[in-house]
Amino acid sequence: MNYVSTRGAVPALGFDDVLLEGLARDGGLYVPAEWPQLDSAALRALAGLDYAELALRVTWPFLGGAIAEDDYAELVRDTYAAFDHPEVAPLVALGRDEWLLELFHGPTLAFKDYPLQLVGRLFDHVLRRRGQRITIVGATSGDTGSAAIEACRDRAAMDIFILHPKDRISEVQRRQMTTVRSANVHNVAIEGTFDDCQDLVKGLFADAAFRDEVGLSAVNSINWARVMAQTVFYFWAALRLGAPDRPVAFAVPTGNFGNAYAGYVARQMGLPVSRLIVGTNQNDILTRFFETAAMEIRAVEPSLSPSMDIQVSSNFERLLFDMVGRDGARVAALMKAFRDSGRLAVSGEMLRQVRQLFAAHRLSDPETLAAIKRVYDDTGQLLDPHSAIGVAAGRACRRPEDGPLVALATAHPAKFPDAVERATGVRPALPARLADLYAREERYAVLPNDLGAVRAHVRQHRRATAGKKRGVA
Repeated sequence: MNYVSTRGAVPALGFDDVLLEGLARDGGLYVPAEWPQLDSAALRALAGLDYAELALRVTWPFLGGAIAEDDYAELVRDTYAAFDHPEVAPLVALGRDEWLLELFHGPTLAFKDYPLQLVGRLFDHVLRRRGQRITIVGATSGDTGSAAIEACRDRAAMDIFILHPKDRISEVQRRQMTTVRSANVHNVAIEGTFDDCQDLVKGLFADAAFRDEVGLSAVNSINWARVMAQTVFYFWAALRLGAPDRPVAFAVPTGNFGNAYAGYVARQMGLPVSRLIVGTNQNDILTRFFETAAMEIRAVEPSLSPSMDIQVSSNFERLLFDMVGRDGARVAALMKAFRDSGRLAVSGEMLRQVRQLFAAHRLSDPETLAAIKRVYDDTGQLLDPHSAIGVAAGRACRRPEDGPLVALATAHPAKFPDAVERATGVRPALPARLADLYAREERYAVLPNDLGAVRAHVRQHRRATAGKKRGVA
C-alpha cells in the first residue's frame, strides 16, 4: 500500500513514513494510491465481530505490511480495551430507523479518542523500532487536543505541543488539556481563531529546516492514520443495521471535514453508505459549498459548538483530489487560488456528482438549543451541541430511500454543560474519573498569532533533540 500527496509533487510513501510525516512536504495530504475493496461476502464476514477485531480487519489493508500483523493486532486490542462501554461504540435508538452512535466512551469523552488512542500506539511502536523521536505539533478546536495528549502523554519518544484558540473552547475542553502534568505535554493558547492555529501548524511544517531539526509530526486529521481509524465506526454501525444487504445514511457534525471524509473512505471501500449528511453551525463554509459549488472564507463566529468554529476545512482537499480525477497539479492550483483569493469554485457537474452522496445543513445557536431540547423532550437523551447539530441535519436531509439514519454523537454532553443546561434545564455531570477536573491546576502558555513565536516556543521547550533526521524515501 503506497500513499500519494493530493498535490502530486512528492514521491509516494509507505504507511509508516506517512504516519510520521503527517503533512506531505508539498503541502498536500496523503491518501492511498488505491482503495482497498471489500465485497458483499467480505462485509458479511465482518458482521458480529467485536469492535477491536473489526478495527483490525478494516484497517489492516492500509498498513501494507509496514507492521507485523501480530504486533498490530496487539496494538488494536490494547487501544479499545480501556473504553468504558462493553460495545465501545453503542447504538442507541432515537426513533424509527433513527439511531445515535455514541462515540464518547473513550478517555477524553470525544470521538477523537477512537482514532487517536490507536495513532499514539502506532507512533510509539514505529519510533521504538526505528530508534527515533518526534515532536508533534497540532491545532485543536476543542476535542482533538485532549484526545491527542491522552494518547501521547508519557511516551518517551515524543513531545507534543497543542495549540488552541484562546477563550474559544469550553472550559472542560481546555482543562482536559491543560491539567495534564506529563513532562512531554505542552499546551499553548493562541490569541486568535482555530484557523489561525491550523495555519501556524501548517507554517511550521512548511519550514523544511525546522521540520527536520525537531522531527515534526502531526496527530490531527491531516494525518492519514487518524482518518483510517475513523472509518471503523462507520463499518461498525452499518453492519449492525443490515449492511451490506441494505444501505445506511450517516449524519456527521463537522468543521474540519475529517470525520465526514472517513465515511467517504468507508464507502470507497465498499460499505453501502447511501448518504453522508454534513451538519455545520453558522460557520457554514461546507454547507455553502454543497449548496453552491463554491467555498468562500468568512470571519469565524464563536458559537455554542466551538469544535466546528472553522472556516478552512483541511480535509476537504482529500475529497477535492478525487473530484478532479486525482490530478495533483490541479489540486495545488485550486488550493493556491483559495489561499490567495479566499474562494474555491468547482464546476456544476462536479457539484452534481458529489451531491449524489453528500448533503449539508446548517444550524444557528438558537436552532442548536432547540434541537438539544427536542431530543431530550422526546427521548430523555442529553446531547452536546455538536451531536445535536448532527441529529437535526440528518432529519432535515434524509431521503426515504436512504435506509436507517445514524447520527454520530461526537462528544459527551458534560463537555458542554452550559449549553446543555441552557437548553434542557439539566446540567450533565462528568464521569467520576473526571469529577475533580475543575480543581486541578492548569499549565499552559499564551502566545500571539505569530509563527516565529510558536517556532521559538517549540524549539525551547521540547525535551531533547529529535535525533537523526527522518530520511524518507
